[in-house]
Amino acid sequence: MIGRLADRAFSLAEWLLVLALGAMVIMVFGNVVLRYAFDSGITVSDELSRLLFVWLTFLGAVVVLRQGGHLGFDLVTNALPKAGRRLCRIVSNLLMLLCCGVFLWGAWTQAAMNMGNLAPVSGVPLGWTYAAAVVAGAGLGLVALADLAAALAGREPPARDMEGEAGA
Repeated sequence: MIGRLADRAFSLAEWLLVLALGAMVIMVFGNVVLRYAFDSGITVSDELSRLLFVWLTFLGAVVVLRQGGHLGFDLVTNALPKAGRRLCRIVSNLLMLLCCGVFLWGAWTQAAMNMGNLAPVSGVPLGWTYAAAVVAGAGLGLVALADLAAALAGREPPARDMEGEAGA
């Protein structure tokens, strides 16, 4: 049940990424057309596109981690026996959790400090930009925690389809 809930949450995140990218394309393209064809523009589109880009990057990092799409170097771990691969996976997830904790703490501090600072054109609190890092830190940590639990339970990581990827 938790797995299905996680699948739905990540499906929703993917749709949010699609919507954010679509909105960015429309705003930027529309602004370019307005500037060059009509010598005008929508000033707020620059700020909103920047905000969406930050969210797109951080939320995308969480989705890609869950799909196993981040770059990795597995030459050494593939040469190890099953117990060695499991130990490396556990240590790796523990280090990721530590990094996510530090990242989350710093992002939370920045988001809280910048909620009172407003973007000059849109008036959106700049803390919302840093909130993307808070969501990413929590999401990356949850993905690492789920993989750590699977490794401790002795389950192998899901097989990744490497077809069509550069360097695969």
